[in-house]
Amino acid sequence: MNPIFRNILAVLAGIVIGSIVNMGIITVSGSVIPPPPGVDMTTMEGLKASMHLLEPKHFIFPFLAHALGTLVGALVAALIAANNYKRIALGVSVFFLIGGIANIAMLPSPIWFTVLDLAVAYIPMGYLGWKFAGGKK
Repeated sequence: MNPIFRNILAVLAGIVIGSIVNMGIITVSGSVIPPPPGVDMTTMEGLKASMHLLEPKHFIFPFLAHALGTLVGALVAALIAANNYKRIALGVSVFFLIGGIANIAMLPSPIWFTVLDLAVAYIPMGYLGWKFAGGKK
């Protein structure tokens, strides 16, 4: 297979599979840690209106979704790539980082969560995904 085509496929597969992991974790989060009574976690407007009611425990699953989605996406991309494994894994993590920045811009969150999420859930997880793939050069 053409290496350029394979690398493009690796990035797309990493983004799609990472997004599936992310959404899967977000989907189950409400059944593991229920939201406060009366909080609508299904819409952006509901989240904005009730952000002040959320406790730190309610941010565990969003962080895990961002971190594990990025980790799995970068791992998949590095495993599929024909070359430039580290760049491709980190490219997938940058894609998710941009999504995280957009999410924070649309949905203001506590500063501690914003810093933790942007500093730990994306680039470091992309690096770990590459390392877990064997750290190929």
